[in-house]
Amino acid sequence: MNPFNERKYILIGLTILIALVYTVRLFFVQVVEDKYKLDAKNQALRYVTDYPPRGYVYDRNGKLLVFNQIAYDLMVIPKQAKNIDTALFCKLLGITEESYIRRMKIAKQAPNSPIKPSIFEKQMTAETYAALQEKIYKFKGFFVQTRTIRKYPDRIAAHLLGYIGEVDKEVTEKNPYYHEGDYIGISGIEKTYEEYLRGKKGTRIVMVDVHNVTKGSFQNGKYDTASVPGQYLTSSLDEEVQAYGEQLMAGKKGGIVAIDPETGEILCVISSPGYDPNLLVGRDRSSNYGLLLSDTSYGRLPLYNRALMAYYPPGSTFKLINGLVAQQEGVLFPETRYPCARGYPVMGGKPGCHQHASPLDLQQAVAQSCNSYFSYTFRSIIDQKKFSTTEEGYRVWRNYVLSFGVGRKINTDLPHELRGMVPSPEYYDKYFGKGSWKSSTIVSLAIGQGELGITPLQMANIMCIMANRGYYYVPHILKSIGDKKLVPHSYNERNYTLVEKKYFDIMVDGMEQVVAAGTGRIAKYDDTTHICGKTGTAQNPHGDNHSVFVAFAPKDHPKIAIAVLVENAGYGAEWACPIASLLIEKYLTRKVTRPALEKKMVEADLIHKVYVKHKEH
Repeated sequence: MNPFNERKYILIGLTILIALVYTVRLFFVQVVEDKYKLDAKNQALRYVTDYPPRGYVYDRNGKLLVFNQIAYDLMVIPKQAKNIDTALFCKLLGITEESYIRRMKIAKQAPNSPIKPSIFEKQMTAETYAALQEKIYKFKGFFVQTRTIRKYPDRIAAHLLGYIGEVDKEVTEKNPYYHEGDYIGISGIEKTYEEYLRGKKGTRIVMVDVHNVTKGSFQNGKYDTASVPGQYLTSSLDEEVQAYGEQLMAGKKGGIVAIDPETGEILCVISSPGYDPNLLVGRDRSSNYGLLLSDTSYGRLPLYNRALMAYYPPGSTFKLINGLVAQQEGVLFPETRYPCARGYPVMGGKPGCHQHASPLDLQQAVAQSCNSYFSYTFRSIIDQKKFSTTEEGYRVWRNYVLSFGVGRKINTDLPHELRGMVPSPEYYDKYFGKGSWKSSTIVSLAIGQGELGITPLQMANIMCIMANRGYYYVPHILKSIGDKKLVPHSYNERNYTLVEKKYFDIMVDGMEQVVAAGTGRIAKYDDTTHICGKTGTAQNPHGDNHSVFVAFAPKDHPKIAIAVLVENAGYGAEWACPIASLLIEKYLTRKVTRPALEKKMVEADLIHKVYVKHKEH
């Protein structure tokens, strides 16, 4: 065969093969694979994130606490934004041309891209949106994207509900779900249950003409992905009690926590001064946050959650724990009596005490809140002969205290909970020197003073333990998510203290006497509801004493456990006790029968009063 003809057939064969490959590939691109159509039409298509509505939040009775309202974000694709009438554009938005140039520069830089949409103006008002929408066709590369922002109809429970804000770089790097401009729960319920409340984003592909006018969805939405709305959340919060508690705490600094001891469900969390949660929504969120953060007048600090984060000396309320521990250790009995000479006689009357009959037994000591009695009690625990050193005795005592949920996190579902302070032996070794401290050195712990620091949440949880005679459920705000009860199993488990049930009854009887005939008499509002409580006056090294009252009610089958602390307000019976009493009555009966007491609590402005007093001195 002619070699030339052979080469000719080879070349013809290769040409046919190449033509066949291109034909098949072209068929695949044009007929089989649609994504290349999308790329070809990319300049005429716009990818719009379909943000889902965030889940609503309700109180335990179905009252709406948080819902959504529409917001409008102006988006820009820098590469498409050409021949813009910047003067008209800036006039419509109410911004300067310098601001326009700066924002466009940011939109082009990493992590943004000239070919990807990014936020140019967030959360426009409805008026701005309407004015811009009429002329949007003049501004190629710009379009409006809707999303929802939060609204709080009752303007309450800011610390508990929390707020949402834009994600930062750290979040986007760790979680691929979030992108620049997305919102995320920052605090409160919004933060803890973000995964359920946020829903799932979708994407819409829309066609636009050369005038930047939307012409409808691409291929009837064939390539769209639908967003999935967030799930609604039912909280354990009682809206009526929460609102009433905030009303009672107006003009005061401090915290209130109320819990249902039968379930661990949180009924209210109040930190005062507080703020309107609507201030941290929308365009003004950043500026309002700055104003709230800088509000330090009279020590207000409205963003500071005193109920979960502030450490307070518990004062006389802590005597309950010492009485229980001493019984468990076999060094205290109901009939045990100790003398009191207006103070602890062993140490020259320190700590001091008020006038009352002496000596007292255990129940009477609780009812009369005798400092001397519990000083004897505390030292009898630490100084037992079975302990070779004070440190050994103190470690045993401290372990008991920790079992009451004090000095450690309770692991509630509200973020930013702190552990409180129960000093370790190493703390005292460092402060006094190893082997240089005795039970007498730290006897102030007997009456809830010294280095102890407890949050109002922990105080309320101790009341749950007293109400349940020895155990508690982890306090939590979640009742259900959507139509399913998704409360973690751990919230249904009993957490027992190291003290046996049999030792609680005598302490509870003493607490009942506090309200029936002792320092908490003002808490009694009828003859049928037996309230068990304990007043406390917590010494404050930075100013006037704090007013403290803890309680649960009714005595049998308790429905509410509560802790109230009012900063710099003096005796527990004067302010904390009546506030707690009014809240207990409100929750159990849904009404208040003492209008004069209510008026006094609501109208009192202790913040200003304390400030004026200190200024005069």
